[in-house]
Amino acid sequence: MSSYPAWVFDNSPIPDPHGKGQRAVDFLRALRHPKSSLPGRQFQLDRWQDRIIRKVYGDTKPDGTRRIKTVFALIPRGNRKTTLGAALAMLHLGPERIPGSQVVSAAVDRDQARIALEEMKGVIGAHPRLEEAFQVQDTKNRINHRKSAAFYRAMSADAATAHGRTPVFALVDELHAWKKRDLWDAIKTGLVKTPGSLLVVTTTAGIGRENVAYDMYSYAQKVATGVIEDDAFLPILFEADKDEDWRDEAVWHRVNPGLSCTPPYPDIDGMRQMVREAEHRPADREMFRQLHLNIWLDGAANPEWDLGIWDENAGELDLSSWEGRRAWIGVDLSKRIDLSAVATAIELDDGRLALHVQSFTPEAQLRRRADSDGAPYPLWAEQGWLTVCPGDIVDYSYIESHVRKMADMFTVEEVNFDPYMARDMVASLEGSGIPVNLFSQGIMNFAKPVVDFEDMMMTRRLVHGGNPLLRWSVGNTVMQRDANENRKPNKDRSSDRIDPTVASIMAVARAVANATGRSSYDDAPDDPDLYSV
Repeated sequence: MSSYPAWVFDNSPIPDPHGKGQRAVDFLRALRHPKSSLPGRQFQLDRWQDRIIRKVYGDTKPDGTRRIKTVFALIPRGNRKTTLGAALAMLHLGPERIPGSQVVSAAVDRDQARIALEEMKGVIGAHPRLEEAFQVQDTKNRINHRKSAAFYRAMSADAATAHGRTPVFALVDELHAWKKRDLWDAIKTGLVKTPGSLLVVTTTAGIGRENVAYDMYSYAQKVATGVIEDDAFLPILFEADKDEDWRDEAVWHRVNPGLSCTPPYPDIDGMRQMVREAEHRPADREMFRQLHLNIWLDGAANPEWDLGIWDENAGELDLSSWEGRRAWIGVDLSKRIDLSAVATAIELDDGRLALHVQSFTPEAQLRRRADSDGAPYPLWAEQGWLTVCPGDIVDYSYIESHVRKMADMFTVEEVNFDPYMARDMVASLEGSGIPVNLFSQGIMNFAKPVVDFEDMMMTRRLVHGGNPLLRWSVGNTVMQRDANENRKPNKDRSSDRIDPTVASIMAVARAVANATGRSSYDDAPDDPDLYSV
């Protein structure tokens, strides 16, 4: 079972030496909510929420100052986490208020950001004393406390309005959906300027590891399991284990805290219907696992391969020690504003292949691509996995230079090209005596190579050095299938860039075919029409 906050449901004592936890709970229970079914429309604070509030605000240091500075709450969809977040924001305009302080909530876009604001407006409008105490500036996404000058503001991921602010409390909603990190960085740097500040992240699980949400989730897991000691960081992880049966309602109840309440939420009959339909739709199954069981997914919503197995192939790449060995190269030339890749498969003594993959992208597009793809291209460039070409387009001379470098270092048996846009480079390499092969992109030409690549991975005979850009690409890969279950990488259906994977499949498959003395073409049918690009 994954990390799990047992203290939320047991009866263990929660420290409250200065009564601040009780004060927070009393304040929230005195509020009203327009959608509440309780008498007098009393704000509904369920037991699991009550205990989280007591833990965050009651567990103070001996001098009464805040112990917990960061809360990371992984809560499945439908468990009213936005209502909980809005309640926390109200606390910082109430008993936790500091005169002149800034309270913010932030989300990926304007509509999402206003959800917490609308919750707070409803709470204020339901209580005459609060209506008198606060001024709601709806068009400015702002709520002012009249006497103290403290204010709340809802923000979306637009850092132009974020830098320079020094919030005392920040609620970050659905961090898994944030592709840009400008607003996140602005909030984090602003919080450290204010003593006693508090950051609360409420989110469902996400997809992929190359994002700020996964960085936070990974840290939260390590704190929860004791790998890292950090008593200022509170991990609250309602999540199922990846291997648990996603159809098991006992798992649903453990992971969804709202199902322990009366009446329960989310709608369990709706969940049952989703599962019945998802039995026959793999993409819906993965969506259910992600959003309702909080299982963090790798890459595509329905990825072709288990990245846990991929990671077991990592090993270490030591190119200099393998100099002179036989090698096969795959080159995938993208459009010149996209990602291109060169994969080199190097024959080792024990039946394994070392796989070195270098990717290429234009400098002018680097930051924009990082934001649109949600991938840390600048970091990968700094680590050496990504070559940044000056200008607005990929300079193919950089790619050709890398191929020639590999040909100088190894005994290159073959450089395989996707024929698309490869004519000039093919002619140049052939003119230098480097063996070149055009690798048709038809599904039958990929059928055996995909199997060979998969076999090398599954038998842990592919040493890729833990290349994070390649890992991201493999996790994005979705296959096109024909009636006979032949497969080829499908760039249109894959969740993001897969060019490094395509180049790797070509290189590895040609290496396997030559090592066995059998060409991958030997297993293809005779019909030449099936080789069409």
